[in-house]
Amino acid sequence: MDDEMLAKFLLDEVTEEERLRVKQWIARNPQNTRYFSHFELIWAKSRLLAQTTTVDENAAWQRFRDRVASTSQTAVVVPLKKSVNWLRIAAMITITIGVISLFYILLPRSAARVQVSSKETILIDTLPDKSIVTLNKNSALSYEEQSGSKRYRKAKLKGEGFFNISPDKSKPFIVEVDGISVQVVGTSFNIKSLRDSTEIIVETGVVTVTKNHQVFTLVKGDKLMVPRSGLIHAKQRTTDHLYNYYRSRQFVCDNTPLWKLVEVLNDAYQVNIVIENKKAAGELLTTTFDNETIDKILSILAETFNLSVVKKADRIILK
Repeated sequence: MDDEMLAKFLLDEVTEEERLRVKQWIARNPQNTRYFSHFELIWAKSRLLAQTTTVDENAAWQRFRDRVASTSQTAVVVPLKKSVNWLRIAAMITITIGVISLFYILLPRSAARVQVSSKETILIDTLPDKSIVTLNKNSALSYEEQSGSKRYRKAKLKGEGFFNISPDKSKPFIVEVDGISVQVVGTSFNIKSLRDSTEIIVETGVVTVTKNHQVFTLVKGDKLMVPRSGLIHAKQRTTDHLYNYYRSRQFVCDNTPLWKLVEVLNDAYQVNIVIENKKAAGELLTTTFDNETIDKILSILAETFNLSVVKKADRIILK
């Protein structure tokens, strides 16, 4: 789409076929829409100036032609109706370059794009903005940093990740996961995508969580469970550091019920532990397992709560 056609469109000097073609081009993608908006804005300003100016139009047009003739550029002649004055057309040709320049100045420019995937290992990576992300197994992250008129840092997460965000007040950091937007400036927090919900735990700083029309502000020690559907309930306070196991290689329990530890062990070791002893499921445990094998942990649990460990097919039963 050339600028002359856009000018004719604004002057209402196009055929119906040309009008349709211009409208289709504008609607084709956001960049075209943005370009036309800036073109139309500056065009409107130039017309206003042309209507109020006291400059001799013929003399101005002659000066403009002399200036063009002195360059190596070749002028393009567009047939126009007599109702259009020469000064306005000169303004149109002059502002074309300005429109293009303004368009590329205002258009957000991508400073960096990154895609990482942890697959079967825990992955630690430093993003272009110096933020550090730790991805749990089978997780993925795409990151984009924009400069220009719209400055931001945006990441899309699948799975689980811990973020230690590099502070930059001019560029908010946004994490998108499961239809949720998590915005920060300089903060550390953990996000875990579960089957029916998404868990967000803040370790330092402040986080704003948005889904649909609900907005929650979380501070250090806050936890928010965001369901896939329905309303978000009130935020909670974290009572343990089990969420941190894949970074620290430790399972830190502080008056933690056995059933909760077992949930994390199943996720960490890709096993299926079932607590058959219902009374033991609610027993509290305060200890730290430091990079132990699953067999060692099960042995300690069995001794602590007087349980027996039975391995059957794909299950580990605590009786």
